[in-house]
Amino acid sequence: MNMDTIAGVATPMGEGGIAVIRVSGDEAIAIVDKIYCGKNKLSTVDSHTIHYGTLADPKTNEMIEEVLVSVMKAPRTFTREDVVEINCHGGLISVEKVLDLVLEYGARLAEPGEFTKRAFLNGRIDLSQAEAVIDLIRAKTDKALKVALSQVEGKLSKLVRALRQELIEAMAHIEVTLDYPEHDVEDFTQNLLLNKCEEVRSQIKRLLQTAKQGKILREGLSTAIVGKPNVGKSSLLNSFVQEDKAIVTDIAGTTRDVIEEYVNVRGVPLRLIDTAGIRETEDIVEKIGVEKSRSMLKQADLILLMVNYNEELTQDDYAIFEAAKDLQVVVIVNKTDLAQNLDMEKVKAAFPNQPIILTSIKEEEGIDELEKAIAELFFSGRVQQEDMTYVSNARHIHLLRQAEQAMEEAIIGIHDRMPVDMVQIDIKKAWELLGEVIGESVGDDLIDQIFSQFCLGK
Repeated sequence: MNMDTIAGVATPMGEGGIAVIRVSGDEAIAIVDKIYCGKNKLSTVDSHTIHYGTLADPKTNEMIEEVLVSVMKAPRTFTREDVVEINCHGGLISVEKVLDLVLEYGARLAEPGEFTKRAFLNGRIDLSQAEAVIDLIRAKTDKALKVALSQVEGKLSKLVRALRQELIEAMAHIEVTLDYPEHDVEDFTQNLLLNKCEEVRSQIKRLLQTAKQGKILREGLSTAIVGKPNVGKSSLLNSFVQEDKAIVTDIAGTTRDVIEEYVNVRGVPLRLIDTAGIRETEDIVEKIGVEKSRSMLKQADLILLMVNYNEELTQDDYAIFEAAKDLQVVVIVNKTDLAQNLDMEKVKAAFPNQPIILTSIKEEEGIDELEKAIAELFFSGRVQQEDMTYVSNARHIHLLRQAEQAMEEAIIGIHDRMPVDMVQIDIKKAWELLGEVIGESVGDDLIDQIFSQFCLGK
């Protein structure tokens, strides 16, 4: 990799109080010194200090911006290179002028994720920690933030390294056995390998058991609100997001397209999808919305299925029941502020093992019970265990499943008393797969692909 000096905007584009332009590389301090006017030259100041001054174009002496400049010298920086961060006013033009000036005097515009990529290549963080930086930025709940932060701090990395060490010790014992067969005690070797392999498999299995919860925390739970027209689907969406995102009227078929919003329900990030009411209709536009609703119902992780407390069940209700019967469903019986015309026994018979929550969205009743049911359905209290290491990244999950399979093959080989050098093949495969999780055995193409997902300036 070309380790020249790079620069990028580290804060979101748009108007704001402050924007940060980050510069990293061997020439970072020298480049900013060319355009900085202050009490001291930046090359003479102490590391990890902040300095007030202005930026000016040396060719014209025209002042560009009033700034605070942070100077951080290698290796005690995020990239383990010299880093300069220019704090300027957060306007589109001011940020553009400052960045253009830095680029004009020797820096190169950073690629997406290049600062974090350099932190990885320079050994400050491993690959799993680098990937967790994205999760930290995109976290939508406190729990998601805690999981991402624990991975950034290296909690997953430490566990994976410990598992790899166990496998290294097993392979070392095999090598000694092969080199000095006259000293080998077969039963001792078999028992030692079996214990280590079973322990590693157990730890991998435990990690994979957190994958569902971890993936939900990372990506959000795709949640479709379905039901007949006018049962309160849009009102429920508005209640969750605490604003009028969806149009609510007494006219059936008001919602004709899919509306999506992210909400936080007791630490569970929901990608909430308000769908058009599912019914038979001749309206062309509404019919398209209904078809979209049916499609979203099949794709969702969770279905919030709404029925009307004030109405008897109809063929449209039963059609929705049939479509949702094999899915993860929470049944919401809405409009309990009105007279009961719904046969609750029929609803319970249709969903005998699923939560049924009575609500009046209009009167704001039953919302707490609904939130509690959603949280319990997917986390069952396990997410409250602060010491758990969650695995949420799809790449990590895939590699861990392969490593678990390799360990399974090794254990079968040990039980079948296969030659130890044959068992070693599976143990080494698991060791390499675990190495890919933390980036100790991974190709350049994959590294480029991972860091291309980052935003500019990170």
